[in-house]
Amino acid sequence: MSAVSSRPTAPRRPGTRTGLSWWAVALAVVSFGALLAVMTAPSTARAVSAPQSLAPVLEFLARLVGIAG
Repeated sequence: MSAVSSRPTAPRRPGTRTGLSWWAVALAVVSFGALLAVMTAPSTARAVSAPQSLAPVLEFLARLVGIAG
C-alpha cells in the first residue's frame, strides 16, 4: 500500500534569501584550485621526517594538557 504524503508549502517571507553567498562560491573555487596545484606539482615537495616535526607539537600539547611537567 502506498501512502501519499505532501508537505504544505509555507509562503515565502519578504527578505528571505536562498542560494549561496559570493564568498561561499569563492571559497570553494580557491580550495579546489589549491588542491589541484598541490596534486599537479608533487616534484617540488620534499619528505619531512615525521618524528622530528611532530615532537615539538606533541610536547606542547602534553604541556597544555598537563601531562608532562
